[in-house]
Formats: sequence, C-alpha cells, structure tokens
Amino acid sequence: MNSVREGEIAKLETLFDRHHRALFHYFLRLTTNRTASEDLVQDVFYRILKYRHTYQPGTSFRAWMYQIGRNAMVDYGAKHKAEVALLEEAGDFASTGPSPDRSAQAAQEAALLHKALKALPAEKREVLVLSRFQGLKYEEIAAVLKCEVGTVKVRVYRALRELGDRFYALSGERAS
Repeated sequence: MNSVREGEIAKLETLFDRHHRALFHYFLRLTTNRTASEDLVQDVFYRILKYRHTYQPGTSFRAWMYQIGRNAMVDYGAKHKAEVALLEEAGDFASTGPSPDRSAQAAQEAALLHKALKALPAEKREVLVLSRFQGLKYEEIAAVLKCEVGTVKVRVYRALRELGDRFYALSGERAS
C-alpha cells in the first residue's frame, strides 16, 4: 500500500489479488447478495485508489481497507434502501451454503447458523463477520469501528451470545 500511496498505481492490482476474495465474502455475509457484494468490492478498490493519500504508513492495511468497506456499505445502504429491504426478506444464501458432500445434519446446522447470523442486528453481524469470518484482530476491528479494544471484545461476546441464542431457538434445542 505504501507504493500505491506514493503513486505506483499498478501495485493496486497486487492488493486486489490479495484481498478481493476476503472483502467479497465480508460483503456477502452482510448483504447476502452476490451482485451487490461484487459492486461493493469494486467500490472499495476505487476508494482505495482515490483516498490512497489518507493511508498512514505503518498502520494495518486490512483495518484501513475494512474501514473503507464499512463506509462503502453505509453509502450503498443509503442509496439502495428499498433494494436492501427486499434482499433481507428474500435471503439468498444458497450459493454460499454447505457443500454437497456434507452430511444432512451438518448442512442443516450450517443453514440454521446462516439464518441466525442474518437475523442478528447489523452491528452485531458486522462485528462477528470481521472477527470470526474475516479473521481481523480485535485491534484492527477497533480501528475499523473507531472504538476501544475492550468495546470490541464486549461486542463480540454479546454478538456470539445472541447468535447462539438465535441458533438454538431456530433449531428447537436449548442452549447449555
């Protein structure tokens, strides 16, 4: 990123190759829409290029990239409110569901987990996606969310607890 910041625009391709899949899956887990996720990834890399001068050398690129992604997501949500509401009602996780070779029980549990994750409030879903699916460290998430590390830990704990409650409610089992 330092090279891109200094004007070596061709290096953006390397960043794209390294990070576009993870960013796509981040958006897909938040929007459940492949087309919107692809558009958001493109928007993020456009913004990385446009705002490259704001990147501070020595800081986490991933945290900075996800902060840009988060802003792109907010802008997308504002522009496509009606579309987002329809997508949330429809729920399209079929393309990212479990592979066919999994057992029926594992497939059912994965579907319930996706449903429970989708049912979480957006802020709780986001913190879980960043920490559990994208593998960001709490310090990076704190930079993305612009809060303290302790706050991130509490939010992750609460989101996991609510996810578990929703999962067990959907499965008809009791949490132990």
